[in-house]
Amino acid sequence: MGETGRHKWFSFHHHRSASATSRPQHNPGETPTEFLCPITGFLMSDPVVVASGQTFERISVQVCRNLGFAPKLNDGSQPDLSTVIPNLAMKSTILSWCNRKKVEHPRPPDYAYVEGVVRARMDKEPPGTGNRVVARSEILPPVAENSPSDYDSVMGAIRSRSRNSISSSTSLPLHHHHRPSSEAENLNRIQSSFSTSDYSSFPPMSEEEEEIYNKLRSANTVDHEQGLILLRKKTRTSESSRVSLCTDRILSLLRSLIVSRYNIVQTNAAASLVNLSLEKPNKLKIVRSGFVPLLIDVLKSGSTEAQEHVVGALFSLAVEEENKMVIGVLGAVEPLLHALRSSESERARQDAALALYHLSLIPNNRTRLVRAGAVPMMLAMVRSGESASRILLLLCNLAACSEGKGAMLDGNGVAILVGKLREGGAGSEEAARENCVGALLTLSAGNMRFRGLASEAGAEEVLTDIVESESGSERLKEKAGKVLQAMRGGEREFGEGAEAREWNRMLEASGLSRSQFQGGQKEGFAYSSQF
Repeated sequence: MGETGRHKWFSFHHHRSASATSRPQHNPGETPTEFLCPITGFLMSDPVVVASGQTFERISVQVCRNLGFAPKLNDGSQPDLSTVIPNLAMKSTILSWCNRKKVEHPRPPDYAYVEGVVRARMDKEPPGTGNRVVARSEILPPVAENSPSDYDSVMGAIRSRSRNSISSSTSLPLHHHHRPSSEAENLNRIQSSFSTSDYSSFPPMSEEEEEIYNKLRSANTVDHEQGLILLRKKTRTSESSRVSLCTDRILSLLRSLIVSRYNIVQTNAAASLVNLSLEKPNKLKIVRSGFVPLLIDVLKSGSTEAQEHVVGALFSLAVEEENKMVIGVLGAVEPLLHALRSSESERARQDAALALYHLSLIPNNRTRLVRAGAVPMMLAMVRSGESASRILLLLCNLAACSEGKGAMLDGNGVAILVGKLREGGAGSEEAARENCVGALLTLSAGNMRFRGLASEAGAEEVLTDIVESESGSERLKEKAGKVLQAMRGGEREFGEGAEAREWNRMLEASGLSRSQFQGGQKEGFAYSSQF
């Protein structure tokens, strides 16, 4: 097979009988690495997200699971293959890329070839601690091409299990979207994907956990309510309880209750999850336990109060660097944008902005935001004065990618930002003014088109007033001076370190420093354990 038989982990010589579909139909050197399966190195035809957040070709996961092998990745980590969710967002992105590049759509690799690849890896990496056998029955079936989203089939299964476990009650039910009847045939096959059937190998429960666990596992809705209220109360202020109660047993039950039909159950489950998510060790564990699709479902169809807590949970989870990609891939961007624009709760709107800010710190999520129509929506919000400081901070991130910069220039962003500075004057909020100038500075970097648009909008006069004003911070004046320098053709390229320093300054001016986010303790944050 020559060079096409090589992949990221090791070299494997393909047998002559292997199917032609085992060969990549693209130039590996020109393909984005996130489109390639880490096992085969080939363009993925049926990508799936596993519990630990990585994306693989479905057949690659099936082979690993059938052989009871969990391989080590290049970074030394070992993927958790216990849960598989179809990644239709990634599949759509890959197909769009193929169409743009005039590359043949990828086909599934030959099973025998992938099995040979994995067996060769097993020979080089003898099974040890961490390699575990996973049941073949846990693999989720493919989702139909016209399925509304990656997680819809999983959600149907969990709702079905939740409905079967809850007795009749006078509590008001939530309204959920109806699923096509043909989907029902697949539900029984995937109900076990998020459940833990054997707790015998887990550490013994503390009295505190056992009391809550027994109430949550009851078939009685009243017990669910009491157990969740108790969990919420214990995790509100106690850091030690937040860590000790974030167990696989409790999380497994919360997964069912957070999509309950009953508002009070769903709301308390969401609030409890927010409290648990405050501790750094819990953030990865919660995401890897499969909560993100459930939170997105509540964000789409839950009660207003439950949605408010869910947005807070997504904000808290998005602070963790390793969660950013997974949350974006699983489809949280569009529901968060909707919450930012339309939520009845001011706190939910603020937390949605902060969640999107953290997600937009990685390039792939910036692209998702731009393609979801974030730029025109946010520019309209800036013009109307809604959450201007946070929205401007988000726009600074989006302007740092080529698609975002283009969308802002096309959407009259320069004139809107300049107009905002002009109407605000010296009495406007300092952080908003600084972020506004910061967004202009990001747009100006290496962009000839910016000069004409800024000149047409009268930016030079506005920025000169800022520089020469007796009021305003030195940082604000410095940024305004740099934008003027760019307009006059004397801009210099700023290195990555300089750009990072600019963003950190903007964060500090807004009271949103990264260290405060990581600690999760800044007073006044919506997820600061006041639930």
